[in-house]
Amino acid sequence: MKKGEIYVGRVRELAFPNKGIADAEGTDVVVKNTLPGQEVSFVLSKNKPGLKEGRLVEVLQRADNETAPGCPHAGSCGGCSFQTLPYEEELKLKERMALDVIGKALKQHGVSDLSGIYEGITGSPESEGYRNKMEFSFGNEVKDGPMTLGMHVSGHFMDVIDTPECRIVDEDIRRIRTAVKEFAATHDMCFYHRYSNTGFLRNLLVRKAANTGEILVDVVTTSERDIEAGALCDVLRGLELDGKICGILHTINDAAGDAVKNESTTVLYGRDYIYDEVLGLRFGISVFSFFQTNTHGAEILYERAREYVRSAVGERSGVVYDLYSGTGTIAQLVADSASRVYGIEVVPEAVEAAVKNAALNGIDNAQFLCGDVFKTLDEVKELPDLIILDPPREGVQPKALKRILGYGVQYIIYISCKMTSLARDIHEIYEAGYRLQRMSVVDMFPRTSNTETCVLLGRESGRDVKYEYT
Repeated sequence: MKKGEIYVGRVRELAFPNKGIADAEGTDVVVKNTLPGQEVSFVLSKNKPGLKEGRLVEVLQRADNETAPGCPHAGSCGGCSFQTLPYEEELKLKERMALDVIGKALKQHGVSDLSGIYEGITGSPESEGYRNKMEFSFGNEVKDGPMTLGMHVSGHFMDVIDTPECRIVDEDIRRIRTAVKEFAATHDMCFYHRYSNTGFLRNLLVRKAANTGEILVDVVTTSERDIEAGALCDVLRGLELDGKICGILHTINDAAGDAVKNESTTVLYGRDYIYDEVLGLRFGISVFSFFQTNTHGAEILYERAREYVRSAVGERSGVVYDLYSGTGTIAQLVADSASRVYGIEVVPEAVEAAVKNAALNGIDNAQFLCGDVFKTLDEVKELPDLIILDPPREGVQPKALKRILGYGVQYIIYISCKMTSLARDIHEIYEAGYRLQRMSVVDMFPRTSNTETCVLLGRESGRDVKYEYT
């Protein structure tokens, strides 16, 4: 096989969600955006011993369990992976991958059977229209083409396609997207060009609270010209929506690159946050603060985590560390069964929101600290009885993980949005004397390749931890 050449192969199995292993000319090649059972053509992009990867050109024949996509943008938009699978089939695929990834990690420690540990996969209450936050990009689909507002083209990050019928957000968010694009066109606003670092419109961020219906809209631009705030607010406030717009914002971002950076934000109308409710608690959410993108799925995940806490230590869990705590959602949900909860989060805006939300909910036994987990643990003088980990996709930083394991708590609850990161960290946790006791998967991201995995790990009776706390 030669790099750059086109080959045809049948996808035999998954290498990872959204990547399949195609058998082409008797050789295994990992090809992104493929499913088992498909016949595909691909360009060989990597040709190294033990690692051959291909870039999908075309699906020549669908798998037997595929159907027509439910979204007209499927195939072009890079946002979703499983638009051609019935949701039940998607859940089976994700469950199989979770068991494979975690199972391989545990086999290194002599565990070959997950029965009695694995508690199944729970689907999202909604498989469409579930996202409470969407970040659209301004751009164009082809060079010198008309302005678009939507998602990046699959495999072509510089190109953006219009996504007026995106199925993972609800009709309110779709209407706002269309209205902002039309407003930009009628007011002769150009989009930001990444290569030349010129232009005006960059992103549209929309949040909609699933349980209260409150909506927050933020238009991100450079400082090149005025946003024409009055006219924009009139257009948005005049829309017929099921929810209610409670805030319209304008964020300036003059930084080079594609990431959304908040250099300054102005409130054009209303307030710069919305309220939503999760399992009886109320949370204020700003446009940039972390909050699970699937509210009803998050209720399932957080209830599972709370159940794991109580199954491990009963109704009173002593001192709890909630590490990588975000806006403090989990910390507040377990506070009623703890003597004290300490949340640590590196993002200042998230910590500020956590403090406000705890006060809003009348929770007085939770304290939130801002900083890197490894360093900030020094500031907490009470030793933990239970530790909850909900790290970013990359998992727990190795030095921080050693530090965490050094406390020697009896139980650790680990919530992961990337199962390969969890599998890597489980190896280290096993080395420290812990064993997997419960595991469940919650599909928080239908139509994409991602899931959330929640595990309970307990320290073996009579076994000392490997690391000493210093």
